[in-house]
Amino acid sequence: CSASTNKPTLTLFTKKPCPLCDEAKEVLEPYKRRFILQEVDITLPENSAWYDKYKYDIPVFHLNGKFLMKHRVDIPKFEDRLRKLELQNE
Repeated sequence: CSASTNKPTLTLFTKKPCPLCDEAKEVLEPYKRRFILQEVDITLPENSAWYDKYKYDIPVFHLNGKFLMKHRVDIPKFEDRLRKLELQNE
């Protein structure tokens, strides 16, 4: 079964410190086997475009490269989007 290699990628746009980001990661903990978490530190020079876009909005989440949510984890929305991606990959 190749489903494990097709896990959706959840990108977290963050910076240090970010208490809301830490909180968001805790909320997502029960789901972590279902996606790959990729963190992008928007304060790094190579991420300046993301910094300009999201400096007042972190945490910001993209699922498979598409904007999903910001500030707080919207569990129903996240579950819905994740389930749709999982069904596509079956």
